[in-house]
Amino acid sequence: MIRPGARRRLRQPRVAEIVADELRERIISGDLPDGSSLPKQDELLEEFGVSKPSAREAFRILETEGLVTVQRGNVGGAVVHLPNPNAVAYTLALVLQARGVMLQDVGLALQQIEPLCAAFCAARSDREKDVVPVLEAAHERLARALSAPATERDEQEVTDASRSFHEAIVETCGNESMIAVAGALETIWSAHERSWSARVAEAGRFPEPRLGAKALKEHAEILAAIVKGDSDRAARAARRHLATAQLYPLSEGPDSAVRASTLRRMG
Repeated sequence: MIRPGARRRLRQPRVAEIVADELRERIISGDLPDGSSLPKQDELLEEFGVSKPSAREAFRILETEGLVTVQRGNVGGAVVHLPNPNAVAYTLALVLQARGVMLQDVGLALQQIEPLCAAFCAARSDREKDVVPVLEAAHERLARALSAPATERDEQEVTDASRSFHEAIVETCGNESMIAVAGALETIWSAHERSWSARVAEAGRFPEPRLGAKALKEHAEILAAIVKGDSDRAARAARRHLATAQLYPLSEGPDSAVRASTLRRMG
C-alpha cells in the first residue's frame, strides 16, 4: 500500500516502454510517416520529461521491432519504418529454424492455406478489376519465361515467374489477416525455392521443360476458376498443383530445413 504523500517512481525500463508505446502508436497511425525522422532526443526529453537513458532505451525497443533505424554518431537520429511483411516472415523463419522445422512443414501448411486464398480470390466481387489482371500478368510472365529455347532459358526467371503467381494469389485474396499470415509462409517458401533453383540450375539439374509446361497449365486452371468465380474449383486446382510443384524444392532431403538466413540472401 502506498503511503499518503509518498511519490511513486517508475523504474527506467517502464518509462522507456511508455515512451516507445507512444512513438509506436504515432508510427502505426501515420503521424510519423515511413521514411520520416523521429523527433530529436532533446525534443523527446522535453516532451515526455524523461531521462536520456530512458529515451535511448525507447529507441532501442523500436529498433528491435524494426520500426526505426537508429543512426549513431554526429549525424545521429532515427528513421521511421512502417511494419514490413518481410520482417514478419524473417521473424517467423527464425522461430521455425529454432524449432528445427523442415521446409516440408511449411509446404504442408501452404497446401491448406493457399487454396483458401485462391477461393477468396474467386469470391471477390471486384476480382475482374483487382485480382484477375494481377494473376494474368504473373501467368503471362511465366509463359514468356518458358517460351525461350531450352538452351537459352533463364531458369531463375522461370522460378521467379512461377513464384510471383503464387504470391499474387495471397496478395490479392482480399483478407488482410490471411495476407499477413499466408504471406509470411509464402515468403519463406519462395526464398527457399529460389535458393534451390539457383543451386540446381548451376549444377545443370533443373527439372525437365515439360514440368514447367505442366505448371503453366495448372496455373491456367486456377486462373480460369477464379475468373468464373468458382471458389471450390479454384481451391481444388490450387491444392492439386501445390502437391506436385512442391516436390522439386523438397528433393534435397535433409538439407531442406527452414533457415532464416535464406530470406536475407534472397531478399
